[in-house]
Amino acid sequence: MLSIDHLTKHFGGLPALNDVSFDCPAGRITTLIGPNGAGKSTLINCVTGVLVPDKGSVRLEGTEIGREPSYRIPYHGIARTFQNLALFPRLSVLENVLSGLTVEAETGFLKSIFRPPATRNHERRLRLKAMEMLDRFVLAGKADWPVGELSYGDRKRVEMARALVSGPRILFLDEPVAGLNAEESAAIGEEICRLRNLGLTILLVEHDMDLVMAVSDGIVVLDSGELIAQGSPEEIRHNPKVIEAYLGRMSVTA
Repeated sequence: MLSIDHLTKHFGGLPALNDVSFDCPAGRITTLIGPNGAGKSTLINCVTGVLVPDKGSVRLEGTEIGREPSYRIPYHGIARTFQNLALFPRLSVLENVLSGLTVEAETGFLKSIFRPPATRNHERRLRLKAMEMLDRFVLAGKADWPVGELSYGDRKRVEMARALVSGPRILFLDEPVAGLNAEESAAIGEEICRLRNLGLTILLVEHDMDLVMAVSDGIVVLDSGELIAQGSPEEIRHNPKVIEAYLGRMSVTA
């Protein structure tokens, strides 16, 4: 589904990514791990048009997207969440989720001014689609709440709902359970597995190793911008380089 080849990105002469290559197979969960500053979020930002890589290519089913601007990325069927929540705090929960349907919105000056019946019907369909997604994340009862009034866990779920409402083919999740308690993390993990079982391709960035080992089909490990290992969860769990660079003293049998 997604092929990353020799991806390189420097900031002020320092390599944030250095010649990184790996594939994300269709319908699988590929997880990107590594210590803070390893280049994980930089890689996602390069793939989704937030940053332009210095070298290398990013291909989605054979089509080069590595130089596409960020506003074009959703048209390829790609959606993402952010390490730091990127919501609109003064807008309602429903309005935030509707922002994920921008690619389906009807545009045009005259339609915006006169709002003919076809435009109003289309808007109702989009609202229904957004409400169905909120119901899936048990947020329908808070649809009119300003996002800024929600708990952190609920805001995480709003961002997941916004990413999924457009029905993407591939989903990037940047630390989706950071700051959540064990019960909330388990619920997100179950949702991630359910999405994989429905055929969605997922690239996950996460520090919660219990979640990583439970949901991943394959794991890619970065350290100081370089790929140091990739393989199955079991292979990564016992890889000496990974233990030294990332897992530290974590028991290999944990």
